[in-house]
Amino acid sequence: MTHQYDLVVIGTGTGATGAASRCRAAGWRVAVIDHLPFGGTCALRGCDPKKVLVGAVEAIDHARRMQGHGLSGGEPAIAWSDLMRFKRSFTEPVPAMKEKSFAKNGIDAYHGRAKFCGPHSVEVGGEVLEGRFVLIAVGSVPMHLGIAGEEHVITSTDFLELDHLPKRIVLLGGGFIAAEFANIAAQAGAQVTVLEQMDRMLAPFDPDLVGWLMEKFIEVGIDVRLQTRVTAIERSSEGLTVRASSNGKDELFKADLVVHAAGRMPDLEPLDLASAGVTTVKGRLKLNEFLQSVSNSAVYAVGDAASSGPPLTPVSSHDAKVAAANILEGNHAMPNYLGVPSVAFTTPPIASVGMSEQQVRDSGVKFRMQSEKASSWFTAKRVAETTYGFKVMVDEKTDRILGAHLIGPHCDEVINIFALAIRKGLTAEDLKTTMFAYPTATSDIGYML
Repeated sequence: MTHQYDLVVIGTGTGATGAASRCRAAGWRVAVIDHLPFGGTCALRGCDPKKVLVGAVEAIDHARRMQGHGLSGGEPAIAWSDLMRFKRSFTEPVPAMKEKSFAKNGIDAYHGRAKFCGPHSVEVGGEVLEGRFVLIAVGSVPMHLGIAGEEHVITSTDFLELDHLPKRIVLLGGGFIAAEFANIAAQAGAQVTVLEQMDRMLAPFDPDLVGWLMEKFIEVGIDVRLQTRVTAIERSSEGLTVRASSNGKDELFKADLVVHAAGRMPDLEPLDLASAGVTTVKGRLKLNEFLQSVSNSAVYAVGDAASSGPPLTPVSSHDAKVAAANILEGNHAMPNYLGVPSVAFTTPPIASVGMSEQQVRDSGVKFRMQSEKASSWFTAKRVAETTYGFKVMVDEKTDRILGAHLIGPHCDEVINIFALAIRKGLTAEDLKTTMFAYPTATSDIGYML
C-alpha cells in the first residue's frame, strides 16, 4: 500500500521533529519514521540522560571537595540503581509524549526501519510512503572498530541503561563520551581505564586546558593511556581482556565491561541510499550548501546525518530550521555555525567556542591573548576546586572575540556569553562594560579579557 505525503522524515530526534513541525504548520502532509523509540538520541540515549548522571557526580565531587571546609561526616556515595531509576523518570515518558504530539499535530507516525525504494519513496513495515520531499534525520551510531572481539563491547546507549555498575571498566577512545563516562564511572566507585590512540584526549579542546583536566582525572583515579591502540578483546570466565599496543609494547587490560567511545558516524547504511540515487562520500551524504542532496533534489538532511556542522543538538535544531525553510520556499537559506559552543560535561566541565589558539596563529590576525590557571579566583576557591582556568583570544583591530576556552565550575554556562559575543559581533569592551551579577562565574569574564 502506498501513502502520499508532501514530506517524509526519517528520524524523530531534534532535527526531525523541528522540520516536521514547521512543514505541518504550513499545511503540508507529513509523516515521520523511526525504528527506535520516538524521541531521538539526545532525549533518550545521549545528552539528557547523561546530564542527569553528571548532576549526581557533580554533587558527589562537590561534597568531597568541601570535606574539611565546612562539611563533615561520612564519605558521600552514588547509589547507582537509584540514580538510574531517577534517570529513567526523564527518558521513559518521552516516546509516548512524542507519539501523542505527532497525533495531536496531524503528523502520521510509523514504527520500523526505513529503506528507500525509489527517488521519492520510502518503505517501512511493508508500506510505501511517497513524498515530494524526504528528510534524512537518522542521527549517528558507533563506528565499526574492526578488531577481533568487537562483539564484546557495549555502546554508550548500553552504558546509560546499566542497572548495576561493574567494578572494572575500560573505555575505548578519548573523545566526549570517553571523558564524560570515565568521570561518571570513577566518581561512582569504578576502576576506570581510558585507552586512546592519539597523544591526548579531547582533541577539539585547547591542549593546555585539557592538560589541567587530566590532573583532575588523576586525582579521581582515572587511568588514561595515550598512544595506545586496541588490537583485540577476549572474554573468559574471569571477565574481559583488552589487548593493546603502546609504543611497540603489547599490553593487557582486565575488565568487567568495555565501552565503545571511539567515535560515531551517520546511521545511513540501512537506508539503501543507492535506490534513491543519493550520493555518498566515505559514508557521508554529499550535500550542497542548502543541506540538499547533490544527486537527488527531493532529499535533504539535518544534524548528524548531514555532517555539515558540529555533531551537537543545537546544530540539529538549527539545521531543521534551514532545511524546512528550503523545502517550503525553495533553496535560499544556508546554515550558519559561527559561534557554536561545545562542552564536555566532565567534572569540572571544559568548554570551547570560536577559534583555537593554533587557528588564530595560523590565520595571521594580530591578536591579544589572556590565559591563566585561576584556581585562586573566588569562583573556584569557594567550592575548593583546583581546576579552573581560561584562554581567550581577541582581535587587536576589531576588539572582537576570536576564541574562548574555559574549564572549571559553571564554564558550561559562561561559555554561552562568549558564544553570543562571537555570533553577534560583540566586542571585548562590550563584555567588560556589562554589569554581570556578582559574585557569579560570569562576573569573571571581565578579568579574562
